[in-house]
Parts: sequence; structure tokens; C-alpha cells
Amino acid sequence: MEKIQMVDLSGQYKKIKPEVDAQIQEVIDSCAFINGPAVKEFQKHLENYLQVKHVIPCGNGTDALQISLMALGLKPGDEVITSNFTFVATVEVIALLGLELVLVDADPNTFNIDPKLLEKAITKNTKAIVPVHVFGQGADMESIMQIANKHKITVVEDNAQAIGADYTFADGKTQKLGTIGHLGCTSFFPSKNLGCYGDGGAIMTNNDALAEKIRQITNHGSKKKYYHQEVGVNSRLDSIQAAVLNVKIKYLDNYCAARQAAAAAYDAAFSKNNNIEIPARNKKSTHVFHQYTLKIKGKNRDELREFLASKGIPAMIYYPVPLHLQEAYLNLGYKSGDFPVTEHLSGIVLSLPMHTELDAQTQKYIIDAVLEFVK
Repeated sequence: MEKIQMVDLSGQYKKIKPEVDAQIQEVIDSCAFINGPAVKEFQKHLENYLQVKHVIPCGNGTDALQISLMALGLKPGDEVITSNFTFVATVEVIALLGLELVLVDADPNTFNIDPKLLEKAITKNTKAIVPVHVFGQGADMESIMQIANKHKITVVEDNAQAIGADYTFADGKTQKLGTIGHLGCTSFFPSKNLGCYGDGGAIMTNNDALAEKIRQITNHGSKKKYYHQEVGVNSRLDSIQAAVLNVKIKYLDNYCAARQAAAAAYDAAFSKNNNIEIPARNKKSTHVFHQYTLKIKGKNRDELREFLASKGIPAMIYYPVPLHLQEAYLNLGYKSGDFPVTEHLSGIVLSLPMHTELDAQTQKYIIDAVLEFVK
């Protein structure tokens, strides 16, 4: 058996190597490395896939979040609400822009922001809500949008982990995650479900005015070269990364299906074990399993991780320290006990290998090892 990977990018690449290599060579031959035809082509591909009016590619997912908040014209002192159970990038950009970060606890089942607690966190200074679609399934966007519209607050979806997932509203309408809020952001970091071979990101919106402003911000605040209407940044998806994504987006639905099949095999093996809780499903959202994350209930999570490592099986803890207890954010004034769900999850969650190349033999080895420990 080959070395087990959390994400097998090499195996995935080998299957599409001729297509990827040809697309990269085309960019090199053209020397159109910045904002070349490959970028414009990918923009159109993603707009069509997501059924959204505007996709603005940028340098990475963190930039996508920062630029989105910049486009809203927020000022220091304005409050932005997001989930405590997320990667630091989500809160990092809020802090960098001098905005007031307000955290909300997670739903104990889906790991996403708890809409029941969201409205309680809103004040007269709340200007934006950033729901994060954690691990590959959607937050309760219908409830979030209802709350946001009631209070006239902008919603910026952090969809770095759930591109390709569908959300179904109470009336039966289905929409891709990342296109429901006023703005959506995603990342093309290599390990993402749709990942390039470097850094990359994109912003999605159906709002023409916001799209125009975002394009300007990504280009040094400029519409016309050397004329700058506002303070901007330099954030571009380079053409080689776009070339990779132009190939991989054709396979995104197949990649999601492969992850879902692997998740189903994990579910079947673990669902009846009292020491393990399999990932809950939000009935309104499909789950594309950027991560397959268990809750370890009757055993020590860290000891299980060490046991798996001894057998050559990687496992990851997302996220071991809640954001409100991170040294960089202690100035927010939160303390231990303020977010009981997030703090509890940080001590019991464990993510197993999950990727498109996970074969039955490898997965059985992983499953058997987990069950050996938790029996």
C-alpha cells in the first residue's frame, strides 16, 4: 500500500496530466501570464457552473474575503459577525481592516454558525455577516438571509470549503453555495475540492455595482491604468493557475461525487459505534466533504490520532484552539467558557483522510484502525 495522504493531489494529477500539461504549455507559449485568456476563460466557466452573474478571480481566498469587505465601504468601528469555528483567515481580514470582530458559537451538529444565536449578536453597528460553510456543507443560509434582510445587513459567504455544494430553500429552489449572499468568496488552494497548483481565489456576486468596485479594488483601485479612484490591492489569479482550473472545473462534480462515496463508506463503518459520531447533515444542503470530520465521544481524540499515526494514517484536528482563545485575538475580551460548543468541538473533532483518489483498500485500512482503537 502506498503512503496514505490526507489529500492525494499526485494521484489526481496523474489522471488529468495530459490536459493540465497542455493547458499550462499553452500559457507558457503565449507568455500571457497575467490576466491572460486562460483567466477570462476560467471566469466564464465558473460563472456558468455556479449560475452567477459575476466571478472576479483574485490571488487567494483570504484576499477574496478582504476585498469583499473593502468593497462594502466599511469603516473602523463597524461590526462584522462570523463563526468562532473556522480557519483564522475569516477573522484575520476583519481585524486587518480595523473592523470590530463579533464571534458567534457553532451549531453542535453541523459545525456551522448557529442562526439561533446570530440575531442576538446583532447591534446597531452590525454591517456584515460572514457565514462559513465548514467542511463542505452549507450553513443555514435561508435563516441567515432572513435575519440579514430584516436588519439590512450584508452577507458575505465564506465558501472556501464547499464549492460545488447545493442549497435547497423551503420553496424548493436550489442554488449553489457561494451565490446566495450578497457576495461569496472561495479559495483554490491546492487541497480544496477545486484546487489549483498554487494560490488562487475568487469573489462571486449578482450585484453589478459591487462587481465593478471589486474589479477596481483588485487592480490597485484602478479602472484605467495609472488612474486610481480609490485605495486598492494587487490581487490576481495568474494564468497558469487558471489553466489548471480550466481543466479541473470540468471534473468538479465527479470529484464531489467521489468524496461523497468515500464519506458513505466511512458512515456505514462508524454509524453504529457509540464512541464515534459521524458528520451530521444539514437537510437543506448537500455535503461535498472537503473534510470528513468525526466527533470522538467515548475515547481520547488525541490518543486516537497518535494511534493512527503509528499505523501510517494521517488525521487532522480542525481547529484545536478556538479563535477567541488564540493569542492574536485575546484583545477581543472573550474568555474561556464564552463559546461552549466551539470549545467542546475543538477537543473532540478529528478529520480522516478524504480525497478523490481514496480507494476501497486504503479506506478499509483506515476504518479498521479507527475501529480497533475505539472498540
